Amino acid sequence: MGYNNGVTQTTEQIMVLKADGKREVFDEEKLRASLLHSGATEEATEKVISHILPELHQDMTTNDIYTHAFSVLQEISKPIARSYSLRRAVMDLGPSGFPFEDFIAKVLETKGFKCETRQTVLGVCVPHEVDVVAYNEKKLIMIEAKFHNELGTKSDLKVVLYIKARFDDLRENVFDYGGANRHITDCWLITNTKFSSTAIHYGVCKDLTMIGWNYPEKGNLQDMIEEESLHPITCLMTISSTDKKTLLDNRIVLCSDIKKNPKLLNKFLGNNFNIKPVINEINEL
Repeated sequence: MGYNNGVTQTTEQIMVLKADGKREVFDEEKLRASLLHSGATEEATEKVISHILPELHQDMTTNDIYTHAFSVLQEISKPIARSYSLRRAVMDLGPSGFPFEDFIAKVLETKGFKCETRQTVLGVCVPHEVDVVAYNEKKLIMIEAKFHNELGTKSDLKVVLYIKARFDDLRENVFDYGGANRHITDCWLITNTKFSSTAIHYGVCKDLTMIGWNYPEKGNLQDMIEEESLHPITCLMTISSTDKKTLLDNRIVLCSDIKKNPKLLNKFLGNNFNIKPVINEINEL
């Protein structure tokens, strides 16, 4: 049950405002799934929900709901709270997949790769759109960055099959990334959610590197992000959703980018934008 100005109403009656300004009916199960996916126990999940439901009111923002959930999780378990915050921030890189591709490129650049995004490359049979090409002296990796807007959406066998076929065509050609004609050394599929069990079985069988939010057990996407403290700008509370979109459209995806060059905020958000609260929040991260 939720309450609005002392009047009891069911959650089916409550409309919430999403980051893009659209209204939708509050979905308790969606919130529950989000918490569980982030590693919260059932007990912790129910505690968060019991805290939020009495606070619900018409046109409450999804950001306010997240803030309530995050504050309760921090009291229960800081690691789970960080996981919940980070996973939501990566999900907020949508709705298009372009910022996610830029984010993956940034992650790999911190690991010593040079990266190019949204490349059209020739296979033996046909040209292909490749989300990220990462390369160094030893490796040339073609990467499909599969972004999903819903936590429960999985990359299934069908996705893995068509990506494997694409990479097979590319493997037979040579490319000059890095200034030398060479073959692909690796092909990766990266997603911000999960893989179906059959997709995983096929990927293992065909030696396809697959990286999901918590797959494999070590070296998954969450590990890659946390190892280098690569917080996306979408985790910041001191920047509005509109301003975040402006920054993402200009390919500013990491908090560390802003920390290194705070003037990026004024460049893209206006000379009157107050930088200080944003830098303070980034330092706290």
